[in-house]
Amino acid sequence: MTIIYALIMFCILVLVHEGGHFIAAKSVGVKVNEFSVGMGPVLLKKMKGETQYSVRLFPIGGFCAMEGEDDESEDERSFGKRPLWAKAIIIVAGSFMNLVLAIVVLAGIVLYIGVPTTTIDGFSDVSPAKEAGILSGDKIISIQQQAIKDWNDITEAISDQKGEKVEIVVDRDGKDISFTMNLVEEEGTGRKIVGILPEVSRNPFTALEKGAESTWVMTVKMVEVIGQLVTGEVSTKELTGPIGITVAVSDSVKYGFIYVANLAALISLNLAIVNMLPFPALDGGRLVFLIIRKVTGRTITDEIEAKVHFVGIMLLFALMIYVTWQDIGRFILN
Repeated sequence: MTIIYALIMFCILVLVHEGGHFIAAKSVGVKVNEFSVGMGPVLLKKMKGETQYSVRLFPIGGFCAMEGEDDESEDERSFGKRPLWAKAIIIVAGSFMNLVLAIVVLAGIVLYIGVPTTTIDGFSDVSPAKEAGILSGDKIISIQQQAIKDWNDITEAISDQKGEKVEIVVDRDGKDISFTMNLVEEEGTGRKIVGILPEVSRNPFTALEKGAESTWVMTVKMVEVIGQLVTGEVSTKELTGPIGITVAVSDSVKYGFIYVANLAALISLNLAIVNMLPFPALDGGRLVFLIIRKVTGRTITDEIEAKVHFVGIMLLFALMIYVTWQDIGRFILN
């Protein structure tokens, strides 16, 4: 079942990516010969209009085959006949859709869990705040004269207190009321608390904002790691492939769908970033060639570009074999 879950996740992510290329190509008038889910021999196919939609044997990828994408074509609706901006949109669209998917999935997680607000919803079993007279529905506006904007401000302000008491000002029915209370240590963590529970908001717009923020944080971290791989600060032995991803899916399934969704967002964002790297055969490499050929004219032919991308594909296959071999030793033989 873990393998099935992993394949379903990967197929969805690839479908979204290739769907981005497909939608962009159609929108700028490029002829799409085939849109496929999976690789290898065709299992199912259906011709609709000028495009063949197919499902292939191996669920390890997919593709959007456009007229004149990898060779010269005299068709006026071929990829090569489109202006630079149209080609760029098509190339970037796949990664863009993976980025959008990551934001939407993370926003969905936030919407499901909810965002804690500064309004008090209840109290824990041991609650100095309740004993001091704070009520459910009170909105915390300051702690020790420090303005409060969100729930994180509350937890940080209370945890940072050096003394045994803390002053909290709340808004109750439009009036500011001040309370002074003792601090207690939370069982298990030892951090300082006053025993309050937040009211949770499930605002779609807030969830979308938080999803975008989380995606940005993950993007920065991924770019940093890629940079460290290039400089050698991080070893290639830290890379993982399909086997490692399957193990990660297995681990996340044990904890629930929230963890699976978070992993899916992480992998989708990873696909978006990696595909835009300026390496031959990747979308980023194709975009670089697009710009170079625009500047140099016909100096680089379709044949030369195709050969460079072929070399890139072979190098990527070699990297995949290396990573898979590492995964076998790490997860199967150990």
